[in-house]
Amino acid sequence: MSSHESTQPLSERFPLVTDLGPIESDAPSVQLPPRIAQPKYRPAQSNIPDDRRLRDHLKQVATDYIVETGIVPPLTFDQLLAHAEAVCAKAGLEPLYRDYVAVILNNEAWRDELALVPFEKRLLLVPKCLRVEEHCPAPFDELGMLCKECGLCSIEDLTVEAERLGYAVLIAEGSAIVRSMIETRKIEAIVGVSCLNVLEKCFPHMEAAAVPGMSIPLLQDDCINTTVDLDWVWDVIHFTSADKTYRMDLDSLKEEVQSWFTPESLNVLLGAPRGETEAIARDWLARDGKRWRPYLTVCVYTALAAEGREDQPPLTDDIKRLAIAVECFHKASLIHDDIEDDDRERYGQETLHATYGVPIALNVGDFMLGEGYRLIGDIDLPAERVVHMLKEAARGHNLLCRGQGAELCWTRHPEPLTSMDVLGIFKHKTAPAFEIALQLGAIFGGAEKDVLDVLSHYSEALGIAYQIRDDLDDFTGDSDSNDLKDLRPSLILAIAHKRAEEGAEKELIASLWRRERSFESVATEVERILQERGVETKARELRGAYENQAIAALDPLTTQSLKGLLRRVIGKIFGDEHLIEGYCSEFEARNAAGRAPRAEPAS
Repeated sequence: MSSHESTQPLSERFPLVTDLGPIESDAPSVQLPPRIAQPKYRPAQSNIPDDRRLRDHLKQVATDYIVETGIVPPLTFDQLLAHAEAVCAKAGLEPLYRDYVAVILNNEAWRDELALVPFEKRLLLVPKCLRVEEHCPAPFDELGMLCKECGLCSIEDLTVEAERLGYAVLIAEGSAIVRSMIETRKIEAIVGVSCLNVLEKCFPHMEAAAVPGMSIPLLQDDCINTTVDLDWVWDVIHFTSADKTYRMDLDSLKEEVQSWFTPESLNVLLGAPRGETEAIARDWLARDGKRWRPYLTVCVYTALAAEGREDQPPLTDDIKRLAIAVECFHKASLIHDDIEDDDRERYGQETLHATYGVPIALNVGDFMLGEGYRLIGDIDLPAERVVHMLKEAARGHNLLCRGQGAELCWTRHPEPLTSMDVLGIFKHKTAPAFEIALQLGAIFGGAEKDVLDVLSHYSEALGIAYQIRDDLDDFTGDSDSNDLKDLRPSLILAIAHKRAEEGAEKELIASLWRRERSFESVATEVERILQERGVETKARELRGAYENQAIAALDPLTTQSLKGLLRRVIGKIFGDEHLIEGYCSEFEARNAAGRAPRAEPAS
């Protein structure tokens, strides 16, 4: 009888996968976070850039323009439009985007003033049509919608966090409420989400009262299923003068960290390679990569060191070497993963073992692990802090190997795994790498135990969300490797097996789990099953839920700089998909009249 024909239950033959608790006796098994609303993509309207990268670029150009020109708010709308035309010209864009740029300019002009206003003197205004209208149980009163916090849309996330901070919160129409709140003089600053049409109507009231305001424009104004850059909303909600990192350019910091991994920079920081083994390791370290882990290390240190400072803390050679140590651990794990999975390509080039053979690749991977520990050991800090970093790195390394071992042992007796099984592997295989990066930066920055505990919960959720995104990239063809096609434990395949119809469909997916067929031989049928059974949607829902869990994990932090920066980091890692649903109903009647009778909302 072959291994996959065994009648012995998988849980008895291979308990490590179906019950991942034993991987670390004092760690609970992975648990699903609460379900959250699933965002949908829609193109932006014609006078708003559809490319998120261009919107981010415009915001940076607007910030630079405010600094260069020394513009002081309040500005009339005509003045803003004139400045917006100048910004469009500077960015090489058509005047088509002028109104959108004017809103961004106004935001940047008021940014410092709004940061000085206490949370309890601010109003958060969100349009009621962010709700999922056909399912929303919330009633209305004369001021607006009374959210039932049902979890169907993103209104709950925004309002609960804002109220926790001390904001007054209204889920209502824009212009009339803004005028009323301004007239009461109980509100000293306004943070809003709305379409350009409503923002234009609100602006004269805010300008006349010189009220600091920052508004995140909806990307469509057709009053149905519109979207907004959610991480921009989160950033603005949390702006405070107490957060010394809120002006920090995270993109520039990412580029700075990337620059440490050129061959020239590595030679300056580590010295010239001594021997061929180190030369191969140095070349591998310098190869392409997102550098998220060393970036997280530097972010945590910078946020902690920023407390009490007006400028950005210096990035010393020691923090640079610590970041390199973190990347050494990661790049060593990739060498070993590629050997274990027999992958032949990484970063568009041959894997190390494909070029040099398995023995040399194994040795280089081992060397890089040793190099990471050596770099930590040489850091100029009190001995107890260095020891703490070494222990944390060793603990994370141990967990990662256990998670990878669970997957490798599964290959000896491949059987279908549940989503919980796969998520458990992610918890132990991927999350520890993020935790090492965060913890080392925090320990280097002198963080206390309560901060380290928060980072542990944060990194677990962040790591699982990141690995789910990798599985989704496999599904869409945007990944270097492909666990789906290579028939390794994949959340996509686990969801597909659960949702497949009994009979031929379920047996087909099970045969892939058992590696009885190649993915290519049944790709068309599998892709049909994935599409019809909503597998991608479910995976994205889970990714979003773990991302939300990472955000929630930050609640206990009392260091504003660290909390704000880690919240913004999530936007940098997952920002392209940070859209929330909704539409501005102030113009609903106009838009509804222009739609065909019985037309259904866009999905």
